[in-house]
Amino acid sequence: MNSYDRTRERLEHYFDRTAARTWERLTSDAPVSGIRQTVREGRDKMRASMMARLPEDMTGLRVLDAGCGAGPMTQELAARGAEVVAIDISPQLLEVAKKRLSPEHAARVTFIAGDMLSPDLGEFDYVMSMDSLIHYTAPDIAAALVKLAARTRHAVIFTLAPKTPMLQVMHMVGKLFPRSDRSPEIIPHSRADILAALEAAGMTPTLTEVAEIRRGFYISLALELRP
Repeated sequence: MNSYDRTRERLEHYFDRTAARTWERLTSDAPVSGIRQTVREGRDKMRASMMARLPEDMTGLRVLDAGCGAGPMTQELAARGAEVVAIDISPQLLEVAKKRLSPEHAARVTFIAGDMLSPDLGEFDYVMSMDSLIHYTAPDIAAALVKLAARTRHAVIFTLAPKTPMLQVMHMVGKLFPRSDRSPEIIPHSRADILAALEAAGMTPTLTEVAEIRRGFYISLALELRP
C-alpha cells in the first residue's frame, strides 16, 4: 500500500467512525465551543473565497466536490446550476449532506462514497477540494493534482495548510501524542513546495494563490491550478 492509500485509510477511519458527529455539528448552525466557532467561521470564509473563482451561472458545468463532507459547498454549487459529483470517504457524512440538500437541487447532485481520484468519476469543468488534501505529503498532493487536472477542463481549486510558525509547532507537538489520541496529521506546505512537487511529477502548471484565511485555529491557503 502506498503512502496516499495509507493516509486515506486513516482518514476514512477518523471521519467516518470517530469524528462524523463532530463534523456534522461543526457544519451546522448548532452552538459550538469558541475554538470550533473560529474553525466554522474560517471554513465559511474560505469556501466563499473559493466559490468566488467560479462563474455565478454554472448551468451545464460539471464539478467534482472532492471531499464534500457534510455538503456545504455541494449545496452552493448546485444552487448555481452545476451538475455536481459529491464524493467523500465517509458514508456517514454523505448521509448528512443528502439530508441537507434542498429538494430543488437534488437532481443535480450525485453522491459517491469513495476515492476522489477514481478515473471512473469521469471529466469535469472544475474540481473543488477544500481541506481534503491537507493531510498528505507534497509528492502525494502533486500526484493527486496531476490525476485530477488530467480530467479537468478549467481549474482545480484546493486548499493547503500553509507553513506558518503556529502550524509548524502544532505539527511537531502532535507527533508527541500517543498514536491512539491523535487526529489525522495535518502537514503544512507552501505554494513553492507544491509547485516544485508538480514540476518533479512532470507538470508545469499555472498555480495561483486564491486566498489565505486565518481565523483563530483555522489557517488555510487556497490555490488554483490550471493545467
